[in-house]
Amino acid sequence: MSQRPKTLTIVLNAAIFIILEVAALAILNRSSALHNTWFNRSSQRTQGAVFGFAESVRNYFALKIQNDSLAMENARLLAELARYREMEESVGEAESVVTMPDSRFRYIPATVVRMSRNTVHNHIILNKGLADGVVARSGIITERGVVGIVTAVDEHYAYGLTLMNGNLTVSAKVGNSSLTAPLYWDGLSNDGAWLGDIPPHHTVAPGDTVRTSGYSSIFPAGIPIGLTSSTRLLDGATVRVDVDLFQDFSGIHYVTIVENIDKLEIEALENAENVKGK
Repeated sequence: MSQRPKTLTIVLNAAIFIILEVAALAILNRSSALHNTWFNRSSQRTQGAVFGFAESVRNYFALKIQNDSLAMENARLLAELARYREMEESVGEAESVVTMPDSRFRYIPATVVRMSRNTVHNHIILNKGLADGVVARSGIITERGVVGIVTAVDEHYAYGLTLMNGNLTVSAKVGNSSLTAPLYWDGLSNDGAWLGDIPPHHTVAPGDTVRTSGYSSIFPAGIPIGLTSSTRLLDGATVRVDVDLFQDFSGIHYVTIVENIDKLEIEALENAENVKGK
């Protein structure tokens, strides 16, 4: 049986209902001053609700545009900061020549689509992928510090491990010293990590700033990670230094993906040397 008669009946009934409602309101509006006042007030409330909803929608999209703009500005500022750090290193190596090198790193703003925080292998998914120039083994940072590392990429999304993942290690440097060590998540908290493989003769004071060392092909040097806290000896052979992370993993919405432009060349050279060593 065709649905067309039913559809026509529904449309006709709806039209009759609307006509009757309009007629009733018109009669009510003209019947008395009291009814007229009530009608006007109801109309004003309805208009206010509609206009308020429309304004909320406009504000929502305006705020989203503003947040996207701030994310892009953060990425630009992080890139500028990395270039200044490279300039400082160039001055330290050869004070007779001061140049402003092009950064080896490219910065891409991204938004967090999903992030886990309650497992021992926490991950993050970002809204940028191959179409945006993102590649695997890129760093993930914010203005507060290191977030994680991209491990897989498809056309429009990137998947990565956060610092709150037992499988992730970051090469870190303590204070202004030459001491470098691998940094691991403590496996317990949102803001705890530790430095390992430190020889016992090294003294690490509480409150020293821990930053990326720049010795890997993933992160530039000097990205903040956290502050040192307590120190203890492990098995009489190495020192463990606990670190309070700067990054707040409970409220990350915008991040910056940082890619080493020379990464493939560096890793190819390292792999070739490893093959020779075997």
